[in-house]
Amino acid sequence: MRIWLNKHFGFTKGEFNGLLLLIIIIFALKATPFIYEQFHTAEKDDLNLLAKIQKLEISDQNDFHYARERIEELEATKETRLFAFDPNTIDVEGWQTLGLSVKQASSIVNYRNKGGKFYKAEDLQKMYTISPDMYQKLLPYVHIENQTSNYSSHALKYEKKEYAKKALVIVDVNTADSAQLDEVKGIGGAFANRILKYRERLGGFYKKEQLMEVYGIDSIKYAEIKNQISLSPVKLKTINLNTAVFNDLKSNPYLSYKQINAIIQFRKQHGTFSSPSDLKKIAILNQQIIDKISPYITF
Repeated sequence: MRIWLNKHFGFTKGEFNGLLLLIIIIFALKATPFIYEQFHTAEKDDLNLLAKIQKLEISDQNDFHYARERIEELEATKETRLFAFDPNTIDVEGWQTLGLSVKQASSIVNYRNKGGKFYKAEDLQKMYTISPDMYQKLLPYVHIENQTSNYSSHALKYEKKEYAKKALVIVDVNTADSAQLDEVKGIGGAFANRILKYRERLGGFYKKEQLMEVYGIDSIKYAEIKNQISLSPVKLKTINLNTAVFNDLKSNPYLSYKQINAIIQFRKQHGTFSSPSDLKKIAILNQQIIDKISPYITF
């Protein structure tokens, strides 16, 4: 364009840029009234609505929202008509015919599209877009299809399920497998596996109370299951304390690594053990620990 103007009118580069800027300014001035009219109209509508609310002489701010919705209802459409309707199926145009604004009607339909449902006429009160006056006006015309069946299906979701109770059994915890332990009321699959793993580490149970050493079995859980278990007189897995190495003792849940090392070092320095009383000479072992490990050691 600049080449054409320069050829026919002798425009320089600076004159061309000035002409281009002038054209842009002219178009901007022409468009300004239209842009202003759009914003001015929206602002004017808001001011008119605010003036109408103020005329209602509302002193409580909590009623401001309902006043605004009430005015929108009155101005929604000039031709309103009340008719029987189902709030679960009526569309935006139907709500407008009943007297709601486009905004109010769209809000209710959006609620429904997101999974909302009206189970009874009184559920309309949940919609903040419907003022108390409009609710009273619409209430006689609400007709919900299959209202009874809807409530029945809705109630079934919360129906309490009955589970078959486990019959009380007596299980030997020294010989039982996971399936047999699972039959004990109060012991599920997880507890059964923990009991088996702990039994393997110990080398067998010599008293029922040892079950409380299994992770998750406290005194309450033990009281629930103790009458359903028994202990057979099986031979416990024992370790010779005079020949045992670190790896032989590390599986015992009653001994820490420091205590195991202390036992081995004491044996190297003072010779073999002859009885559990010799363990009292090891400062790191107390009587409680000695009593716990005594069924599982030999000399």
